[in-house]
Amino acid sequence: MSLFDILFKRHKNKQGNKKTEEELFEQDEISKQYFTNLKKNKNQLKNLFQDTFDFNIDSIKIADQEACVCYLGTMLDKDALTNKVLNAAKSSSKQSLLMDIEEIRDTYFPTCAFEYADNFHKVVWQVLNGYAVIMVDGQKKALALEIGNKEHRAIMEPSTQTIIRGPKESFVENINTNISLVRRRIKNPRLTFESMIIGRDTKTTVAIGYIGNIMNEDILNEVRNRLKKVDIGGVLDSGNIEEFIKDKSFTPFPLTFNTERPDSICGHILEGKAAIFVDGSPFVLTVPSVLTDFFQSSEDYYQPFLMSSFIRAIRYISFMVALVLPSLYVALSTFHQELMPTQLLVSIQAQREGVPFPAVIEIFIMELTFEVLREAGVRMPRAVGQTVSIVGALVIGQAAVEAGLVSNVLVIVVAFTAIASFVSPIYNFSISTRLLRFILILCAAVYGLYGVLLFLIVMVIHLVSLRSFGVPYLAPIAPFKLEDQGDVFVRLPLWTNRTRPTYLYTKSPIKKEGSGKPSPPMQKGGG
Repeated sequence: MSLFDILFKRHKNKQGNKKTEEELFEQDEISKQYFTNLKKNKNQLKNLFQDTFDFNIDSIKIADQEACVCYLGTMLDKDALTNKVLNAAKSSSKQSLLMDIEEIRDTYFPTCAFEYADNFHKVVWQVLNGYAVIMVDGQKKALALEIGNKEHRAIMEPSTQTIIRGPKESFVENINTNISLVRRRIKNPRLTFESMIIGRDTKTTVAIGYIGNIMNEDILNEVRNRLKKVDIGGVLDSGNIEEFIKDKSFTPFPLTFNTERPDSICGHILEGKAAIFVDGSPFVLTVPSVLTDFFQSSEDYYQPFLMSSFIRAIRYISFMVALVLPSLYVALSTFHQELMPTQLLVSIQAQREGVPFPAVIEIFIMELTFEVLREAGVRMPRAVGQTVSIVGALVIGQAAVEAGLVSNVLVIVVAFTAIASFVSPIYNFSISTRLLRFILILCAAVYGLYGVLLFLIVMVIHLVSLRSFGVPYLAPIAPFKLEDQGDVFVRLPLWTNRTRPTYLYTKSPIKKEGSGKPSPPMQKGGG
């Protein structure tokens, strides 16, 4: 049993027998039945939604039968409700026919997507999902019509990933729109989306997207099982799901990949991974994920392969710079001055002559200051956020140097480290780098370069131990897969990329059988 389970065991036991109001309602006998008496059904709904201002019950007649339409006005388009339901009901009242609910649906609402509800709980559930529920007196079940939701945010350019070349579309908060963005790109009948409901109170729709004849069945079953085990009161973003399904909780490295770019998600699905869509969130998860996923961008495959390989190498170098550069400064200036050239050492010591703090305190002050400025720039309104962070860094840095609190070379180290941390295309991966940097500085302050090396060894051991849905986190580097190295540190030309990652053990490992390197057509004749 883990330390986390031991600490929270008593809390779990105390809360184990408690049930939410929604669960008690589901188990109530009244919720399991649906009355043929229209008045009783209307009274039940009125009692349940008695304090809800946007709940409406409109009495109508359908083929001379007493009926009503129940809906939440804030969850559907009222113009569509009038055109598709109320007007159709008015025209039906001129006919005096006794019809059952199926005939009513086929005759008067043939173009609307629909569901039937044979118990009261389903009626409530469909009302909450934005359906217009029609209850007819004497019928054993209700008819729920999907007539159109309220407007949602339009598809725009991604806000967290700048695009130079490639599709300039991003996911939105509507799960149906997000799935359609994927289907527009992958026109494959084997592309499957499985839906489930997660969240006791929010009842959020979560969908798993994958290609059936590509994805490994064992990994897919593991994804299904982990999602089914998620027990949470409310799901407001895909990040809530992410914490429940990842393999290890206590690691700074992200074990699931998230993005708001549809082309990136499509690329992962085509490789044999599963995408997890959460209604209400513009960020889609893909699993399993490996470390190299966070150094790759969809844009790498839209640029010439030489340029993409160079940029990818820059990302790996920037990761190491952002991780170890401040700790190297502390170690060299404190313990290992003999490793620096004499002129550089003299220059650094001359700049630090009037600084009252040791190197570790000096760099901690500047690093924390920059982190505060970075967070302030993110949280402030966009119109002034960048201005505050840039001007604040310049003013504070220059004032600190002039006041003799820090040296000039330290400002260069901190600034270059901060710029290098922004190179990562995935934001949550750069956060882990920022956190580990502070631990490395402490190790360097205590043991010098030995402390830095020891921490890096421990970090690599930790990375090797990580798994993402059973897949080694360092694959295809450890374990080493030679056939997968063409898309790790460099990107080879697309015509050489014929197989899917071997560590995913996909059903269809061959991606394409295409010809070799493209070449100009043969010239006919001589001269």
